[in-house]
Amino acid sequence: MEMSSLQDLYVEELRDLYNAENQLVKALPKMAKAATNDQLREGFELHLEQTKGHLERLEQIFEKLGKSPKGKTCKAMKGLVEEGKEVMEEDMEDEVMDAALIAAGQKVEHYEIASYGTVRAYAELLGDNEAARLLQQTLDEEGETDKKLTNLAESTINVEAEA
Repeated sequence: MEMSSLQDLYVEELRDLYNAENQLVKALPKMAKAATNDQLREGFELHLEQTKGHLERLEQIFEKLGKSPKGKTCKAMKGLVEEGKEVMEEDMEDEVMDAALIAAGQKVEHYEIASYGTVRAYAELLGDNEAARLLQQTLDEEGETDKKLTNLAESTINVEAEA
């Protein structure tokens, strides 16, 4: 796709995020299944439900734009998901696996935080306040998930993995 404006770049970045979220809908159940800590498993399950909501918000934005959300593969998320899959195939003690899953999850969250922050800024510049609001809502949820993973790692899982 030729991009000659910020609007074109905005749509392309939204498509990238849409594909990334769809990849996560498939990956999160596997991460939840691999988690042995109940709080971590529940966290991945909750984030799966949030991710479905993120997709719905993106679909609302695409509908308003009159564009299709499909047509782009998010190579970054593909790599992050593949890295997480490799982690889950390793032979690790349960607590170490949980610590590795948190690391994989946070890599995903940080990618999403960067991406949603970027498209929210584009939406603001383009005067699409409703999209900016929806994107900020998702950005806030991604940040909260990252904080929850950090708290879980610091308070329990990494400590248990160290023992």
